Amino acid sequence: MNEQLNEAPCGYFTLSEEDAILSVNQTLLSILGYNLDQLNGQPINFILSASAILFHQLYLVPLIKLENHIEEIYISLKSVDDEEIPVLLNAVRRERDGRTLIECVVIPMRKRNELENELLIAKKEAVTALNARNKAYSDLENAHETMKVQKDKLIELNKKNEKYKVDTEREMDLAKKIQETLLPVPIINEHVEIQAYYKGSNQLSGDLYGFYQIDAQRYGLILLDVMGHGLSSALITMSLQSIFQRLIIKGSEVKTVMKELDDHLHSLFKNTSETGHYCTAVYLLIDTDKREINYINAGHPSVLLQDMNGKQYQMRSNRPPLGMFEDMSFKTNTLTYNKGSKLCLYTDGVEEPLGSDRLCSLLKTYSAAPLSTLKEEIIQSLRNKEDTDPRKDDQSLILVNLK
Repeated sequence: MNEQLNEAPCGYFTLSEEDAILSVNQTLLSILGYNLDQLNGQPINFILSASAILFHQLYLVPLIKLENHIEEIYISLKSVDDEEIPVLLNAVRRERDGRTLIECVVIPMRKRNELENELLIAKKEAVTALNARNKAYSDLENAHETMKVQKDKLIELNKKNEKYKVDTEREMDLAKKIQETLLPVPIINEHVEIQAYYKGSNQLSGDLYGFYQIDAQRYGLILLDVMGHGLSSALITMSLQSIFQRLIIKGSEVKTVMKELDDHLHSLFKNTSETGHYCTAVYLLIDTDKREINYINAGHPSVLLQDMNGKQYQMRSNRPPLGMFEDMSFKTNTLTYNKGSKLCLYTDGVEEPLGSDRLCSLLKTYSAAPLSTLKEEIIQSLRNKEDTDPRKDDQSLILVNLK
């Protein structure tokens, strides 16, 4: 990289077709707080905020493949200290030296955002003060009598609300218990050991998982995270559970399972004006005779695979989340594993507090330990993180020992 570009008053970096960082100028390294060795070869997700990762996968990647450039896209980068840095992104896709590169320029927006926010706040305060003064003059004479009437109504309404709150909490607790009964028990035999961990938020969960032994050598594992929390998300997860359990136990192909789940989500809201729900999902079909894994990852956090020598692989998302686009096609990916490999599947409620690097480190550190020990170490790490950074998301984790 020449000196002018390296010291340019804006960030500059290049990506491979597979979203790996190939080069970074000194300006962007200074903004993010990294050195060149820390970023070279890393996936672009390494410097994207959580929201920007999803935006990148669902919007930026398809757009640049379609139009070969993007202009003035507002996203957030993540510094070495986990600070979110708002930037404007311009990018162009071009062929150079026989390979496809994506050149990106970013301009930090922090000062502009601060100034715009200050102006908006000042304007809002001025309008609020003026409206309050005018309203105070017009309402003062009638306020006392109105307050007396409203007080009586409020007392009666509070009684009804309290009863409704008690009844609703009782019903929600029952629904939460019913939802948790859908979760499977561990599988332990001569071929595999499968254990799981689940901790719901205070609300009904949008997370759901299942793992089933199909026949003597095949096992199906699925993990879903429906958008949002509460009753609507919980009802959707339970309707999806009845579908994937039937299909997996029947031994359906991976793409068939994901296609039917996707079609079901679209059908739920087809004849209504309600906004549809989407969910991230990953399904693995394991054949212990062939030592082969067929999988599809639809917008879900990467699945970690570690072989007996400690080498790690990531089964990254290769499709958008289910329920997002109609008539979407699904392509099954396949990889092989050796004896003694381990799998780690998780939702973002586990990934966000710990980070994928921490999960990879724990998987490697406890590669020779029993699966139960690895699970307890991950759970303890989550508890330690909650002590300093309380979170309200559901946490789901599946660990597999491929014997």
